[in-house]
Amino acid sequence: MNPLDATKSGFLACVAVCTFIYTFLYLKDTLPAEPDERKLSATRAECGFYPDELCSALFVGKSAALQIGSVCQSSYRPAALSCIRTSCNCSTALKALRFITRPLSDEEGSFSLAYIITIHKELEMFVKLLRAIYMPQNIYCIHVDEKSPSDYKAAVQNIANCFENVFISSKRESVVYAGFSRLQADINCMRDLLHSKIQWNYVINLCGQDYPIKTNKDIIKYIKSKWNGKNMTPGVVQPLHMKHRTQVSYREYVQSGTSYVYPTKNAKTKPPYNLTIYFGSAYYILTKEFVEFTLTDARAKDLLEWSRDTYSPDEHYWVTLNRLHDAPGATPTADWEGNIRAIKWKDQEGTVHKGCKGHYIRDICVYGLGDLQWIIESPHLFANKFEPATYPLVMDCLERRLRLKVLHQAEVPIEDDWRFQADNSFNMQLNV
Repeated sequence: MNPLDATKSGFLACVAVCTFIYTFLYLKDTLPAEPDERKLSATRAECGFYPDELCSALFVGKSAALQIGSVCQSSYRPAALSCIRTSCNCSTALKALRFITRPLSDEEGSFSLAYIITIHKELEMFVKLLRAIYMPQNIYCIHVDEKSPSDYKAAVQNIANCFENVFISSKRESVVYAGFSRLQADINCMRDLLHSKIQWNYVINLCGQDYPIKTNKDIIKYIKSKWNGKNMTPGVVQPLHMKHRTQVSYREYVQSGTSYVYPTKNAKTKPPYNLTIYFGSAYYILTKEFVEFTLTDARAKDLLEWSRDTYSPDEHYWVTLNRLHDAPGATPTADWEGNIRAIKWKDQEGTVHKGCKGHYIRDICVYGLGDLQWIIESPHLFANKFEPATYPLVMDCLERRLRLKVLHQAEVPIEDDWRFQADNSFNMQLNV
């Protein structure tokens, strides 16, 4: 058999197998019937194409959908996003990448959010994140790790150049996991944001492996409904088992592509002003007034200096300042409140969640297909952590669902460039 015949035979076998699996899906786990629902065509059985039917089945936990997705995902790699590694003019890039270019409602247009995004790798994941949260009335500060390759930095800069409201942080840090440099990166962006001409209301910090699970309108409504004028810094008084983070001095090590934080034998002094140290999330939603406070108040400045040699200071700095009674928007009696980030922690298996269906990194779940239902049912605004190179279908389905929901909520005419897919006979189940 010649190579061409072998290729044809292999392709036909693949189509036959996938057709059988899709048939199995609909026979075993039939989705709720739609009046105009039609049977899948043979062309949709190819593993390289993920229709809304399969994503919808994954979102409700259909067992056959998980089997199909796992089989297809093992060999599937999404097509590269256009205009992020190749030269395109900005007009072409915005259309090709399907960025939304107008406020979608009056409420959104009059309530601007600022974002801080810290990144160091995976350019396409960054673009997917940016276009998911992008609205022209918002503002975005991108902190690119100083250790990142020069071509990566240049590619991010080229993307930012296409927007008046997206910019690279004026000062870049060599970020070390759990080091002070991670906190400093956010502060660098905050200083830049305060000098912006855009009058923003709240700032939200994200990393490159985050993704929104609520729309821009949903985020604004959540802030207004429960936190209007208040900061969200989930956390509690520093537990006993976390006190080592601030009782001895830590140092950052950065050399030859290796970076980490290590403890020394030097004991720390007590916190300035006899402040009670809290422990919480490194992720926050803060008012502009609170940000101004943290950059100017003497207690905030001294706490920042004291935190330079602590372990993971971003997990105590914001929450400690937000518990001060006289801080703008403070929540002195708050606990683990504020649905900012959905995370599956390994030590919460059996309580908060039923296990990670992908794999764990540093005790945090990298989401797999079996986690999709848990993600979209979460009350949180964002989720972490995603790895599209390993689980491409997870990101594909979430992207399609979020964009459909965004357009469903829009109060302005929809432009064709904003759609991820053309209308078809089956609409993804949005539960909106």
